[in-house]
Amino acid sequence: MKVLLATALLLTLYGCETVQPWERGTLAKNEMQWQPDVMEGSLQEHIQLSKEASSGGSGAAGGGCGCN
Repeated sequence: MKVLLATALLLTLYGCETVQPWERGTLAKNEMQWQPDVMEGSLQEHIQLSKEASSGGSGAAGGGCGCN
């Protein structure tokens, strides 16, 4: 159990990285974003909420009518 916990801890710490100022320009590119087009993501989220007739989990309010 200790070995598994130590391995998980090391893998978690391995993901931490210091970003240098000259590397930030690369990270700011659209290709590096989780969602490059904010408007498209908002539209897709609205469609999902309308089709599922539910809301929540993403901070948006409304029902299934698609009128919000």
